[in-house]
Amino acid sequence: MPNWSRLQTNSFLESSARDRAVGLVDEGSFVELGGPFDRLVSPHLVALGEAVENDDGIVTGVGRIGTRPVFVISQEGRFIGGSVGEVGGAKMVGIIDMAIEFNDRLVAENPGLPASARPLVAISFETGGVRLHEANAGLLAHAEVMDALQRARHKVPVVALIGSRIGCFGGMGFVAAATDAIVMSEFGRLGLTGPEVIEQEMGKDEFDASNRALVYRTTGGRHKYVMGDANFLVDDSVAAFRAQLADLCALPVSSFEAMRRIGSPELVEKQLRGVALAAELKPDDARDVWRHAGNNDPVGLADGPLADFRKSVRRLAL
Repeated sequence: MPNWSRLQTNSFLESSARDRAVGLVDEGSFVELGGPFDRLVSPHLVALGEAVENDDGIVTGVGRIGTRPVFVISQEGRFIGGSVGEVGGAKMVGIIDMAIEFNDRLVAENPGLPASARPLVAISFETGGVRLHEANAGLLAHAEVMDALQRARHKVPVVALIGSRIGCFGGMGFVAAATDAIVMSEFGRLGLTGPEVIEQEMGKDEFDASNRALVYRTTGGRHKYVMGDANFLVDDSVAAFRAQLADLCALPVSSFEAMRRIGSPELVEKQLRGVALAAELKPDDARDVWRHAGNNDPVGLADGPLADFRKSVRRLAL
């Protein structure tokens, strides 16, 4: 098991899925479920003669923060870009359902159980979305995870953590949007379609995926925070993500409803206002949206220290 204290100082961006999983919860509390020794490999990759990982590139388990049980899902981008197939999707659903069942049993046995003792699910995303090798099985896995999130609603908060190298794209971008709260670092990236795919389909003149600054100011944590897609923006360390997760652990389930992006007619109306605004502004760059939100110097704001950004940024109101 990795040294927990050392993990806290590590960059979240550079950390492996297992290091993130261990470091997010209290020292010595993480127990991996469905780990490498269980040899949960993808049968589809075996049939195709492709290399496999014994945990299918996703770490799942349970730990605690204080008195609160935290069920952890952590994706590994170093294995096929963190893509999700049948086994990875089943592991995600299994952990979410386990959290729901544990919550139901706790509440039934302990009426009036405080929020600090009820479970929470944390998903550390690092994925390009569906594993194309698995075609329909990968698509079905995404649908099953979305269904599990709906079962968890009003019972077990699900928090998305986005700050790893691959970012969170494809169908998993939808999954992240359906969680109760999103925590990002400025190096996290979130979207439906990845930059390389946009360039491939629309051309380099439409979106230059090699332009790192353009990619980050379109899909990166600072922009997502301005847009309201990310609820919290933290420093790039395991300790910073853990601290924000600990703060969320202190909240009752009802508090998460105000953080959600989808799931009600009111939120649908809000999203439609965003679409109407985009049609009205016709922005050439994310900076145009920042300026509309009241940020008069979007270039300076984007390039300045993160602490200054958090202190002075104005977020888009829809």
